[in-house]
Amino acid sequence: MSEKHKKAAEDLRSARWFAPDDLRSFGHRSRLMQMGLDPEDWTGRPVIGILNTWSELNPCHAHFRERAGDVKKGVHQAGGFPVELPSISVDESFTKPTSMLYRNLLAMETEEQIRSHPLDGVVLMGGCDKTTPGLVMGALSAGVPMIYLPAGPMLRGNYAGKILGSGSDAWKYWDERRAGNISDEEWVGVEGGIARSYGHCMTMGTASTMTAIAEAMGLCLPGASSIPAPDAGHIRMSTQCGRRIVDMVWEDLTPEKIVTPASVKNSAVVAMATGCSTNAVVHMLAMARRASIDLTLDDLDALGRTTPLIANIRPSGKDDYLMEDFYYAGGLRALMAQLGDKLDTSVTTVTGKTLGETLEGAVVYNDDVIRPLSNPVYHQGSLAVLRGNLCPDGAVIKPAACDERFRNHEGPALVFDSYPEMKKAVDDENLDVTPDHVMVLRNAGPLGGPGFPEWGMLPIPKALIKQGHRDMLRISDARMSGTSYGACVLHVAPESYIGGPLALLKTGDIVRLDLDSRRLDMLVDEEEIERRRAAWQKPEPRFQRGYGYMFGKHVTQSNEGCDFDFLSPKFGETAGEPDIF
Repeated sequence: MSEKHKKAAEDLRSARWFAPDDLRSFGHRSRLMQMGLDPEDWTGRPVIGILNTWSELNPCHAHFRERAGDVKKGVHQAGGFPVELPSISVDESFTKPTSMLYRNLLAMETEEQIRSHPLDGVVLMGGCDKTTPGLVMGALSAGVPMIYLPAGPMLRGNYAGKILGSGSDAWKYWDERRAGNISDEEWVGVEGGIARSYGHCMTMGTASTMTAIAEAMGLCLPGASSIPAPDAGHIRMSTQCGRRIVDMVWEDLTPEKIVTPASVKNSAVVAMATGCSTNAVVHMLAMARRASIDLTLDDLDALGRTTPLIANIRPSGKDDYLMEDFYYAGGLRALMAQLGDKLDTSVTTVTGKTLGETLEGAVVYNDDVIRPLSNPVYHQGSLAVLRGNLCPDGAVIKPAACDERFRNHEGPALVFDSYPEMKKAVDDENLDVTPDHVMVLRNAGPLGGPGFPEWGMLPIPKALIKQGHRDMLRISDARMSGTSYGACVLHVAPESYIGGPLALLKTGDIVRLDLDSRRLDMLVDEEEIERRRAAWQKPEPRFQRGYGYMFGKHVTQSNEGCDFDFLSPKFGETAGEPDIF
């Protein structure tokens, strides 16, 4: 250990727990020795917390037990002392009614795990949709050096010689199943072939989007977010994370030096260029605000208008290209290099180097997968933000993933107040519906869902499927899976459950979408709208006790990121270091 490190060791945060010659530190040291450790294991060494979201009910993170060991190896190599702490897994597959209900719980747990324990730096192990924003939000509030280790995408799916993509093909084949075009045997084959390894969804869904955003924000090692989970390179990257976080502690490279207005803007530009999930909007807003950066829906819409979509990957790009192909084509480093001066490359990353330095030597190996700016998949970015009398505080749509004919559409509303009501109707082959109808689901927002579930890709009515239709305009205050596609307007704010205008819409009302003008309106005169508003009755809260009760009292609307109001830096000062007596 160098003289510099010996001197700096006295200033380590963990030294407050272990260094003093008093009874409390005696207790801390003796309990470590109780676990078979020797003072040489921790004395003068940065204590590195490994926050692991592994769970036997999270297939995306099934490899994290082993990867935590790889991180520990790197920490030891660099002279640190690794400690692994379990974190709530917030898996997308099994957590109901939605994992979004628990994103803020993970953020709170992360912040308090860091603050209450003797940790000098942390490696955040996540990947499945809400784990990236949840872990990052909490660590931003805690403020110690951090590095994000993304789980990586699974291998591409395959059945009967056909490439299968997470989520996207589930919706597609389910429609065919409902139409009677797929046998039981074929359906089971698709189930077994669509997810063939550990790792998160291999389309550019929410998981791949959010890990790319974390890397573009400077929080991952260069190229880390693109490595497939089963690839040997993922093991090496995990060990490198362990080595690097130790140096970050000595360098005092804390999150506020990395997450800046410029790096947040970079992450938004990259999101637009990748064909990102609509869920990126709510998570980016929340992450930025944890860093006291006032990102807005209008900021994101402006970037979407000027950033071409250049990642030719499902669901916005070519069906045959998935995240594995993106990695082989050069990965996120190559895409960021293609963006050129659209990014501020002077920002600092977890490497201690600038973004520009980390992009040196990046090469595109397949320019059909990662397109040049001169030949984009879509001339604008992935997302557009709408306003109008149906969504005065905003709504989101993914233009590149919907049929061109719905960009400017006018049709009668077909309104449902609950998912079961809607599900029953769409399975009715005699439903009175045309392709011009606008399907509407309400009471599915942050409070109404509850938890802002992914119900927004409303299933096409069976009557239309049998006529050969596979898309129609759909509107809800819900989210939808990042692997989804179609003409779906989402995140309508304010939500209907609190009396937003969507609550006042009636079946038969004419709805108009004008995507070029970014407008979404119900063509109902203002006097009638006011009459309906006066007659609207506030529903009972979804929860009467527990975490859900707290969620209902404090969650913000989608246009504000759905964080808890009391977790905003504007609410009050972050708690200081804990007392140790």
